[in-house]
Amino acid sequence: MRKPDWVIDKEKARRAAASETVWLFGLHAVRDALLNLHRDKLRLVVTRNAADKLSAAIAESGMLPEISDARKFAAPLDPQSVHQGAALEVKPLDWGPLAELCIAREGQVPRVILLDRVTDPHNVGAILRSAEVFGALAVIAPRHHSAPETGALAKTASGALERQPYLRVRNLARAIEELRAMGYLVLGLDGEAGQTVEVALEGHRDRPVALVLGAEGPGLRQKTRESCDALVRIAFSGPFGSLNVSNAAAVALYSSLSR
Repeated sequence: MRKPDWVIDKEKARRAAASETVWLFGLHAVRDALLNLHRDKLRLVVTRNAADKLSAAIAESGMLPEISDARKFAAPLDPQSVHQGAALEVKPLDWGPLAELCIAREGQVPRVILLDRVTDPHNVGAILRSAEVFGALAVIAPRHHSAPETGALAKTASGALERQPYLRVRNLARAIEELRAMGYLVLGLDGEAGQTVEVALEGHRDRPVALVLGAEGPGLRQKTRESCDALVRIAFSGPFGSLNVSNAAAVALYSSLSR
């Protein structure tokens, strides 16, 4: 009996995910990945100079590096990649289910960032750095139409990708509903919103908060806007102002925590 098409597609997707690998590059990204016990590491390519700089991390990882000439670097990277003589082939990280990542721990003021179709890996990498600095529990994005885990993203994150959960979900609206069921107040960032982040959080700063940011230009999709509890904006000192999405994420996250 032939399997239904949806079962076949699901099995194909599972096999593709199992075979997927990512090439990380740059000294910071490679060093932190080597030291990450949860990262499956497959192949390490380094120049002599990079091997010296990464010697402690290489020794701790137990990997046997391939020494490569800097002029004919052996890793299959884009020629424009600033690899600094270090590249590491890895499996993508598995952060587990949203409910486990985003549950409040004792003494925490839970904050989560959701990204609605933010596809630039440099923006997402910068957001991961800010999320780590300000203690966000996770950065969540849809599986499709978002920046995947790549070497460029990891290099911009400067190691944060190994420590800061980056969870890609099937459906962003469903993830928002799950967070709301966990007690999160969900705030969508919109430059034309009537209230600021600070005003929306008056009397709610000890409550779990999810901040939703859209792509630069189109902003939040209509369905995403409708899924939020409220729309908010960042307070500017003058009548006009705009930030790129990574800066907006950092400022909004800080604003949600400061009193």
